[in-house]
Amino acid sequence: MLAWLFRGLRHGVVTTRYPRRPEAPPPGFRGRVVASAAGGPELEELCPTGAIRVADDGRVVIDRGKCILCGACAEAKPEVFVLVSDYETASRRRAGLVAAADGRATVGELRASLGEQSGTLRRSTHIRHVDTGSDGAEEWEIQALTNPYYDMQRLGFFFTLSPRHADVLLVTGGVTPSMREPLLRAFEAMPEPRAVVAVGTDACSGGFSAAAGEVAGGVDEVLPVDVYVPGSPPAPIAILHGLLLATGVLTREAAA
Repeated sequence: MLAWLFRGLRHGVVTTRYPRRPEAPPPGFRGRVVASAAGGPELEELCPTGAIRVADDGRVVIDRGKCILCGACAEAKPEVFVLVSDYETASRRRAGLVAAADGRATVGELRASLGEQSGTLRRSTHIRHVDTGSDGAEEWEIQALTNPYYDMQRLGFFFTLSPRHADVLLVTGGVTPSMREPLLRAFEAMPEPRAVVAVGTDACSGGFSAAAGEVAGGVDEVLPVDVYVPGSPPAPIAILHGLLLATGVLTREAAA
């Protein structure tokens, strides 16, 4: 017991101060891909999930909701694509995950506002997590939210097993046919106000599963989604960013 006491006094508080203080990603962390120049249609072939589109005027458009951060585009065309270290990648709009090479928003990106959310949750927030077809990667990151470093309870977030006690539905994976009805039942059992947070590329767009025809798409094919957290998988701080957006504590969204 004394050894642990002295260790605590020696190291001090190790819990992250996010969101009160910015959290710096480690060197080489892949947060999002940015297109820094225009290009030709051949660039679309670099992405295995179809996240890259080249407009008629040569602008390169990246759909971060489909991007799995494999880095293939940056390795093949470093003069066009850049991997950026960033945790705050969540957006309240699916269109907010789509950006062009010049940083301008694509059509529809600016149509939503904070006032369009289903409700603002200011009290302690209970979360029901539902896996609708994940590969398990997102679950490891979600589990980390309860460890001493991230300690999501300090922000008023708690997991619950019952959707009847939940304020936020945290969904991972593209929705498989067998999970469509269970997901709908969980959502319908939740009291108002309620929010849905799609975590991971599969939940945002279907990812590889959608490309293979195994799922129709992301969670928004079944439920209205309030916040999208892209990444394959997103880091725990990125998930916290999404939860804070869903509850109205933060309003800053993913950068262009």
